[in-house]
Amino acid sequence: MGIKGKNDRMVVMACEECKERNYTTTKNKKNIKERLELNKYCPKCKKTTVHKETK
Repeated sequence: MGIKGKNDRMVVMACEECKERNYTTTKNKKNIKERLELNKYCPKCKKTTVHKETK
């Protein structure tokens, strides 16, 4: 997956419960200053959990 624009950056999402890094996505850092928090399915936990952006 490529980066869409010059302000978009790839970010890694990690599960809050098991800390497993499961997903990557893009984020426009010009519009969104804070870290992303999304509800995603974690295959290790086998349930939907909150995934937060990591460094």
